[in-house]
Amino acid sequence: MREERRRVQLTGGSTLIVSLPIKWARAAGIKPGDELRIIQKDERSLIIALDKRAEKDNIAELRLSPEESLEDNFRYLIAYYLVGYEGIRLLSENGFDAEERRWIKDEVRKRLIGMEVVEEASNEILLQSFLKYKDFTLQDSIKSMAKIIRSMHEDALLALERGDENLAKDVIERDNEIDRFYLLTVRQLKASVEDPMLAASMGFRSMRDALGYRLIVKSMERVADHIEKIARHSLEMKGGIIGLEEIKKVGTLAIDAFMKSLEALSERDMRKANDVIREVNNITSMVEGVAEHVLKGQGSEVQKIHLWAVLESLRRIAEYSADISEITINLGIK
Repeated sequence: MREERRRVQLTGGSTLIVSLPIKWARAAGIKPGDELRIIQKDERSLIIALDKRAEKDNIAELRLSPEESLEDNFRYLIAYYLVGYEGIRLLSENGFDAEERRWIKDEVRKRLIGMEVVEEASNEILLQSFLKYKDFTLQDSIKSMAKIIRSMHEDALLALERGDENLAKDVIERDNEIDRFYLLTVRQLKASVEDPMLAASMGFRSMRDALGYRLIVKSMERVADHIEKIARHSLEMKGGIIGLEEIKKVGTLAIDAFMKSLEALSERDMRKANDVIREVNNITSMVEGVAEHVLKGQGSEVQKIHLWAVLESLRRIAEYSADISEITINLGIK
């Protein structure tokens, strides 16, 4: 809609009124007597929004393509989930067999927080979201992700030290939990962009905040991916690890920087964020020295390759912490 101007009028001696653009009102389906939400954005602007009440209209239909695999079709389901539909009806021309139903239910439970199967028929499955944003906020999601990531990191380094295959496999499995929380936070952020009231409840001053948090949770998801890689490399090595103590020291510094970056974010403390960035610069320099020592030390070439990859993942974890801190500084500027 092009910019339009409206003159403020006085009615009843004390009430100021302004008319709505008729084209916008008609397109939005606004009728006399409807309620609109008015949200103060800042001292000089207001947001006028429709009142979203009809959740029954927030159900999407997804017709599964018979030419594509279940995994391919599931990516479309994830896209509908991220957009924010409260219900998703899966339709199949040929119907769902028992194995397909079991696979869909398992994947929904493993990957989509809050979604449950509520209805089934021969050729359709209805999924419904039971998670309300006020019950589990964006901040709750980030805190949960941070706790899981920290425990994954500690156990990955322990598995590397002990050669514990079961612990390494457990770390790899926990990465799925991070992926679930990542999808949930993206869903929450997309909803905040469309719902000013939700954005305000999240403490966002503007849509710029939502973009910043979108980048932050992606960095957190990538940190978990690198921890998973460390666990996978530990499965390939058996005892006698070169420079183990140095690697553990780098790992401790890397996860400390990560947790400090989230602390700075929570407090919107730009000084702490700057401190993290300086620490990360020192960590990356340390990684180079440890990598050189490992490559020149004793041990097989295969082991050296795995250890170099572990150090590279630790470096990336530290650098993602610096990325989070830079975004924190950007968010701290009004």
